[in-house]
Amino acid sequence: MFGSSTPSLDPTLTTYDPAANEKQIGEKQKTASSDASSDEAPHFNEAQTKKLLLKLDRNIVPFLSLLYLLSFLDRTNIGNARLAGLEKDLGMKKLDYNVALAVFFPWYVAAEVPSNMMMKRTRPSLWLTIIMVAWGVVMTLMGVVTSYTGLLIARMALGIAEGGLFPGVTFYITMWYRRHECGYRMALFFSAATLAGAFGGLLARGISEMDGIGGKPGWAWIFILEGILTLGVAICAYWVINDYPETAKFLTAEEKLEVARRLKADRTSLADEFHMKYFMDALKDWKIYVHMLITIGIYTPLYSFSLFLPTIVAGIGYKNNEAQLMTVPPYVAACAATIFGGWIADRTQQRGIYMIGFCLLSITGFAMLISTADPHIQYAGTFLAAMGIYPNVPMGVAWNGNNIGGSTKRGIGIAMHVGFGNLGGAIAAFTYRAVEKPHYRSGHGTLLGTTFMSMCLCIFMTLYLRRENKRRDAQAAELNLRPEDYTEEMKTLERERGDNATFFRYTV
Repeated sequence: MFGSSTPSLDPTLTTYDPAANEKQIGEKQKTASSDASSDEAPHFNEAQTKKLLLKLDRNIVPFLSLLYLLSFLDRTNIGNARLAGLEKDLGMKKLDYNVALAVFFPWYVAAEVPSNMMMKRTRPSLWLTIIMVAWGVVMTLMGVVTSYTGLLIARMALGIAEGGLFPGVTFYITMWYRRHECGYRMALFFSAATLAGAFGGLLARGISEMDGIGGKPGWAWIFILEGILTLGVAICAYWVINDYPETAKFLTAEEKLEVARRLKADRTSLADEFHMKYFMDALKDWKIYVHMLITIGIYTPLYSFSLFLPTIVAGIGYKNNEAQLMTVPPYVAACAATIFGGWIADRTQQRGIYMIGFCLLSITGFAMLISTADPHIQYAGTFLAAMGIYPNVPMGVAWNGNNIGGSTKRGIGIAMHVGFGNLGGAIAAFTYRAVEKPHYRSGHGTLLGTTFMSMCLCIFMTLYLRRENKRRDAQAAELNLRPEDYTEEMKTLERERGDNATFFRYTV
């Protein structure tokens, strides 16, 4: 099944002749090593590189994290609005709330791949600003809806507007950092989602006290004020976001060259131009589809947790306002786990083994929720579930992105990955049904099952990628050639092959 999609070393691509005598091979290898060392020799020493990375981090990661915090806050604040009387005021019954959650996700998913293509064709500062303004306007207008139909329309529009942010930003990060530096930055960026959960509970608790002001209920003010906050940040986004390293105003000329050199050495000179050929390459890569299945197994509990944690905590026995506040500690723990997971994965240059471990942690949490009625054990279970789910979101995107060769294919592959995963949000909308409160056992069981599926697929991918790297190493060794021995000319001959290039090695 997989043999046809995994390349073998082709001497016509590498300019090596397997029948050449030892002297010829030795001379070529010596030349290749010399060329590679001159091309990839560090221009900055360790201290200078550390200083450069800190400079990138200060100017890129905080604002991206703020964008995602607002995005996640705006899509999940409906859970807080529910506790503030949304259902009663709009006459919602039975599964109406679940449907209102679900309609967001098909539109969200549909927007992701086209959005990444547009960002590639335009520029990040322009496209991300357009996205922010759109969802800020929709979020604000959601606060003036007076019917259930109006709420559904607003949720669908919000899905279209927000759809491009997460895949766009994750792709954007790969344009600044080397492969084994992306995971930690994506973890920092995604930790904003956990902060959104914590901040959202506190914010909703305070805003709901505005009930009656201007003739509007408290839940309406949650939507309006959080939408206005998004618009305020959007005004700044166009000038704050730097498009590419070569145009970054905060980098010196020498630093721009160093960033470009580091990326070129790390990405092994693979094609970066936009072409529909690379779009088709992404569609034909089976590994991306495995990652899509891993992702939906993780995103289903992610959205279930973020949309229903206030409801779950209320079901454990806490009252509405108290439940808003009790949602904060699990998110704080998840934030710490997410940052730690990204750091350790980058440090060891491995991802699969850590994703497996976090899946196990999450499974343990859901098992605690499903197996007992003791509120203390159940509340502890929410901590473990959150600490297992959230780290795997940025780690999974980084793992898939690390293993896709070529800029355009990587952008499409990340959008496919995130897009399909977000269909888990539609599943999540029906995971916890009001008729099952307060225990929600089938909901907890469903999430335990999807997480177990993702864990099994992570085990499969880890084993496969290790085997494939060993296979490529063995074939290269037959030619007395290592990936670092390739000259720039040799790499150029394979620049359009992406991760099928003979010198490409997968992150495991």
